[in-house]
Amino acid sequence: MDVEFDDDDLERLEKDASHNCGHAAAIVHAFQKLLRLIRSAADERDFRAMRSLNFEKLKGDRAHQHSMRLNKQWRLVIELKPGTPKNIVVVIAIEDYH
Repeated sequence: MDVEFDDDDLERLEKDASHNCGHAAAIVHAFQKLLRLIRSAADERDFRAMRSLNFEKLKGDRAHQHSMRLNKQWRLVIELKPGTPKNIVVVIAIEDYH
């Protein structure tokens, strides 16, 4: 899948090893690993197949968004946009789940 970023800091976080956006090294590593997985996925069905991601649709005013687990506490919030030839994942934020 193709990836776009809603936040320039998150785009930099993927590419710049010295940048951490104020997150712990373990979160940065999990974020980078998850983005590699997202880029290699054919579509969102691959996310659902990996139960450990806890890929889920959000509710309420965020019903157009989904989240994926980075660890027990932190989630990656994304939006899915249709695209040609692949859908696009828009990375919105890293958020504390608790």
